[in-house]
Amino acid sequence: MPISYGSGCAGIAPCVQMPLILPLLRITSLTEAVSFLLLMFVAMPLKYMLGFGLAVQVVGMIHGVLFTILFGQLVLAGFQTSWPKSRLWLLALASVVPFLPFFLDRKVRGWIVESQTT
Repeated sequence: MPISYGSGCAGIAPCVQMPLILPLLRITSLTEAVSFLLLMFVAMPLKYMLGFGLAVQVVGMIHGVLFTILFGQLVLAGFQTSWPKSRLWLLALASVVPFLPFFLDRKVRGWIVESQTT
């Protein structure tokens, strides 16, 4: 974990700060979940019901980029945090199950707060 002597610490003894990756991971997870739902429930019906295939191309590309960023952040979090690997695998699984990231968000916020205090 990064050690800081600056703001937010007593200034004499080093303090441990939470890695920046955790709040970014949460935001990316929720954003990726929204893009997945848009792809499944807006873009794909537009393509198959109305023949508007461009919607899948655009939303699919955005979703693919967010999905790749999310997995990159999960790997980084595995190296930069003390979170158990099972927690990271749960977040990876949640990214492919519709609505699951939203149900897990309260737990993720709690885990982030827990990481700040330890």
